[in-house]
Amino acid sequence: MNKKRAALLSIASNSALVVLKLIVGAMSGSVAVISEAVHSATDLLASVIAYLSVRMSDNPPDADHPYGHGKIESISSLAEALLIFGAALFIIHESVTRLQHPHTTSPQLGPAIAVMALSVLANFFLSRHLRKVALQTDSLALLADAEHLHVDVLTAAGVFFGLILTQVTRVDWLDPLVALGVAVLILQAAWDLTSKSLSPLMDACLPPAEENLIRVVLNSDERVLGYHKLRTRKSGSQRHVDLHVQLDDDCSLVVAHEITEDLEQAIREVLPAIHINIHVEPFLSEMQHQLEVHGTPPEEVNLKYHPLLKV
Repeated sequence: MNKKRAALLSIASNSALVVLKLIVGAMSGSVAVISEAVHSATDLLASVIAYLSVRMSDNPPDADHPYGHGKIESISSLAEALLIFGAALFIIHESVTRLQHPHTTSPQLGPAIAVMALSVLANFFLSRHLRKVALQTDSLALLADAEHLHVDVLTAAGVFFGLILTQVTRVDWLDPLVALGVAVLILQAAWDLTSKSLSPLMDACLPPAEENLIRVVLNSDERVLGYHKLRTRKSGSQRHVDLHVQLDDDCSLVVAHEITEDLEQAIREVLPAIHINIHVEPFLSEMQHQLEVHGTPPEEVNLKYHPLLKV
């Protein structure tokens, strides 16, 4: 519910800023303000995409999507990145055109300066709120929206100071030059967001720090004699882990089940929103197989049990 409220707040804020910037941009004739209006329009569309994605990503697994709908957040953040790229290209085009064909500096820059100051303040507090909710809920879509708005803070601040310089100096080319600087920052944000969005879509493993938490749980349980084939990935806010765990050869099926349940619970305590699949193997038999067939034991083995191996 927090994710949905945060996304709706972003939609409302961006809608108001788009209207204000378009009106003031048309009044002042500032290409920097108009470029910010276009940027805010992409923010609005991105906020709508983020809202729809967080609603869909929370849907439980079904027959057609047994692993859930988490990747919709990665897809939405990638769509946001493409929107940001498009906005940057538009701003570059408009800025270069204005530099080639300069206009007379409009005397009505007061409202433009005021609306950019408002934009800086509104997006600063909204981006902080979205980031907080994104980290609490592990939402990539909201995090993308927060980073999008953080870039807005920087670009709006640049436009704000650029307009003040233009007003003071009456130098026409300062306005489109500031807009070009805005475009560069937007392109950088789009590239960073694209990289973050593609990682889950390509089933990249969890960060080393999170994988290490899993290894700590496995290594701290004396009943686990070894493990290997640890594979991890992320889908939206849902983590997925599967691995092979070696237990005592004489361990009963009931006891083996109890151990895996304990391991899963311990891993869930250190990594929330995680789906775990553990394949159980007999330690001595598996080690014998690994040494005979592959010539080496699995990656993670409790070394104190190696003297038990007979090859």
